[in-house]
Amino acid sequence: MIRYALTRLTLLLVGLLVASVLIFFTLRVLPGDVAQLIGGTQASPAQVEAIREKLGLNEPVLAQYASWMGGVLRGDLGNSLLTGTPVSSELLQKAQVTVPLGLMSLIVALLFAIPLGVFSAMQRGRKAGTAISFASQTLAAVPVVWAGMMLILVFAVWLGWLPTTGFPRAGWDEPWAAIRALILPALTIGIVEGAMLLRFVRSASLQAIGQDYVRTAAAKGLTRNQALIRHGLPNVGLSIITVLGLQIAGLIVGSVIIEQLFTLPGIGRMLVTDVGNRDLVKVQGELLVLTGFILVIGFLVDLVHRVIDPRQREAA
Repeated sequence: MIRYALTRLTLLLVGLLVASVLIFFTLRVLPGDVAQLIGGTQASPAQVEAIREKLGLNEPVLAQYASWMGGVLRGDLGNSLLTGTPVSSELLQKAQVTVPLGLMSLIVALLFAIPLGVFSAMQRGRKAGTAISFASQTLAAVPVVWAGMMLILVFAVWLGWLPTTGFPRAGWDEPWAAIRALILPALTIGIVEGAMLLRFVRSASLQAIGQDYVRTAAAKGLTRNQALIRHGLPNVGLSIITVLGLQIAGLIVGSVIIEQLFTLPGIGRMLVTDVGNRDLVKVQGELLVLTGFILVIGFLVDLVHRVIDPRQREAA
């Protein structure tokens, strides 16, 4: 197990290194000049060149990359080119919105997908199962922006239960206000992502119903539904964990869009703003952190598989 974990950790580090190279050099080919942006339209060529030299933008690209990676290895993602503030501190501040939003969205997706997915499989061929299957396919095809706008219309405009946009200025010092601000965004992401997960849970449950061990359990006196719950679901749990790891990546992508729609001061909204401002240091730091998070999720999913599934341990 230790050898396997070290191997996967090595692949994780290699993946991060490759991602850092792609992120850094891809951003360098984007159009625009951050030095010109800082200097403004009235800046002379000499002033723009002075800004470029001060920021180190006139150094060779490889030297810039080496300098950036040296800081990353020390836990320093650099400073914003526009404001001079440390990127790490801004990421930590924005994560206080994005991380709770992601956790709430994940909880909504799980509560929505697993019970209804299993129930839909149990009700296969009946009206309830058909209705749930049709609804999940429809919701999975709905753009997350449209879903968010419909939820705003119903729960904020018509019913007036929840705020439409924004986050309390005091942040989590006002916990109830902060939670209320995240409910609609979390529902938006959770329902759309949960609909995709529901379809997989239903498919995996239907596959489990046809397995010999479920039929054997039913032959010993259990009903088909009891056999599925007691013996089928534990065996499809690994597949669900794998898909859930992929869904978490979808939650990150969804948060970038939803934070814009609901005007939430999170990492996603900051990333979009920094791309528009050509703040390369912040953008590359933000993308590296998000990429690293996704790679770590994949690493953890692999370890969970190794621990839970005895077949993988025996194959080693």
